[in-house]
Amino acid sequence: MRRIESRAPGGPDTLVMAEAPAPQAKGDEVVVAVAVCGINYPDVLIIEDRYQVRPPRPFAPGSEVSGVVSAVGPEVKGLKVGDRVMAAMAFGGLAEQVAVPERFCVRAPDAMPMDQAGAFMMTYGTSFFALSDRGGLKAGQTLLVLGAAGGVGLAAVQIGKAMGARVVAAASSEDKLAAAREAGADAGVLYPAGDLDKDAAKAFGAALKEALGSGGADVIYDPIGGVLTEPALRAIAWRGRYLVIGFAGGVPNPPLNLALLKQCDIVGVWWGAHVEREADRHQASMQALFDLYAKGALKPLISARHAFEDAPAAIRALAERRVRGKVIVNVSGDDQ
Repeated sequence: MRRIESRAPGGPDTLVMAEAPAPQAKGDEVVVAVAVCGINYPDVLIIEDRYQVRPPRPFAPGSEVSGVVSAVGPEVKGLKVGDRVMAAMAFGGLAEQVAVPERFCVRAPDAMPMDQAGAFMMTYGTSFFALSDRGGLKAGQTLLVLGAAGGVGLAAVQIGKAMGARVVAAASSEDKLAAAREAGADAGVLYPAGDLDKDAAKAFGAALKEALGSGGADVIYDPIGGVLTEPALRAIAWRGRYLVIGFAGGVPNPPLNLALLKQCDIVGVWWGAHVEREADRHQASMQALFDLYAKGALKPLISARHAFEDAPAAIRALAERRVRGKVIVNVSGDDQ
């Protein structure tokens, strides 16, 4: 089979198309014939050896796929050959076939096209777990979403609105804010792309407080980190929850006296570990998300589609933060 391989640490230009043995279904694994691979920020990090998982090389990046089950291992209980599924994994998705433990797979709804299925599981799963489980977001509360036009950001905006929250989106350009508003955000705050000096950080913090109102943000959803974290944390409500999703802008070092002064919680969100450790809760969360999808409350924004051979360009677009919503790779070559 063909796959996109990382053979040495580096950016997307280091990736190559290669032939590899087809995977076999062992134990509780299923083999998925991949239709679509959704590209996510961990794919940028893992090929540079900056992710918490470092697989031995050569390996294929790609952390979520949609496709059809082509083989099942002897310990598989719920899936069968021919099932349409979406699946998550740390790596391996940019391949014509991938072997995945059954607990990391979910049947795709019949009404969900393969392209949307390939762009759904990781972003919506992460955001639902973050807001519902880790953040305890309630109807009537205020949610601030940083990086609101990215894949997880737009998912958080849509889920926050579906949960009855007032959603304030923050993004680095007017067109990104427009995308967040189209997804349901009630208000938007612009921050400069790149670093913030002291004056810019103060201006961003002031704009957040104005948009959020005197009470501040009950829940802050932060997949960016870096220089945005401190001004955002200063805008949190009393007993608010600051959700640490990722570090697209770098790992921050906020003054922890702010947590004391606001009596707030700084909460880590690692969806992959949740899926691994709490498989039953993960499956229940996915069913809740499918219900919202069926009602029209959730819909992935797919801003770009790439051929399999062009997969490095898809990862490069994400690394350069040029993506609105999700970018996908059409692995099978079929129309989606």
